[in-house]
Amino acid sequence: MMRRDKFPLVLRAAEIVASLALAIFAVGWRPALGAQTYPVKPIRIILPFAGGTDLVGRMLATKLSPALGQQVVPDPRVGATGNIGYAAAAKSPPDGYTLLMGAVPVLTNPHLNPKVGFDPLRDFAPIALLAAIPNVMVVHPSVPAKSLSELIKLARSHPGRIAYGSGGVGSANHLAAEFLQSLAKIRFTHVPYKSATFGLAGAMSGEVDMVIVVVSSTVSYVKAGKMRPLVVLDTKRVDSMPQVPTSAEAGMPQLVAVNWYALLAPVGTARPIIERLNAESVKAMSSPDMRERLHAMGGEPNPGTPEQTAEFLRAEYARWGKVIREAGIKSE
Repeated sequence: MMRRDKFPLVLRAAEIVASLALAIFAVGWRPALGAQTYPVKPIRIILPFAGGTDLVGRMLATKLSPALGQQVVPDPRVGATGNIGYAAAAKSPPDGYTLLMGAVPVLTNPHLNPKVGFDPLRDFAPIALLAAIPNVMVVHPSVPAKSLSELIKLARSHPGRIAYGSGGVGSANHLAAEFLQSLAKIRFTHVPYKSATFGLAGAMSGEVDMVIVVVSSTVSYVKAGKMRPLVVLDTKRVDSMPQVPTSAEAGMPQLVAVNWYALLAPVGTARPIIERLNAESVKAMSSPDMRERLHAMGGEPNPGTPEQTAEFLRAEYARWGKVIREAGIKSE
């Protein structure tokens, strides 16, 4: 028979087991509870570039602040072709309070320089595609080509004669021109500038023959007859240049090069937080006033789920990586 003085030990053991069970239960549910209460403090969106990345990021922050009930603060981290901001975001805690505005360079920079300090597919969790702004190829009026096919024919007849400007080695408009050369088996002469704006100025002055830039930056010059548009590098025409054919209409459907923007988070961010941010971002980008502002920039909302965003990023990473390898492009 068990002695009575043993009962306190038995009861104490039971209490210990119960306490451990409660502790395990609490730990197991902590992420879920945290996601339910998220956010409880301000959120920052790292903006690695000026221009479209900064504009879209600030527009989104303005919309997310009231939707999430916390201040969403734009955090410019400009420099090193975006790598300063990208690396900072990749090293941030995956708690939903540091986000990143991603664009084309987040996928192309690691191909240009393996020492950038981040891996876009490994280090970031996609939240949502946000918007897309198409590029247009424009030439100086002195260039005899009136269409993409005529430009290609001219380039084949005179390899290297046509010079194009870009925002620098490895920039999005440089890679778009390299993509065209690869598809058409032609050769241009690359003239890198400090920015795409300077490249456009070079094309207008006749210093170079052509440039590929966002539609919104060329509309006024096209209307004034200072530049001639040949093709929109997208799947559909744009309202501001309805007369300009798309790549497919010009006979080269593969030639798609748009400036896209996506919201990313450090990998490991809880799924419920990702889903909350996706829902609010999609709602924000689809609002009438946001559509109007993007339309003025020549773009439109392009919202997607986290899975669609991940699939898109993988495809873009592979596509531009192939262009960079085949052209032998290295960052300066």
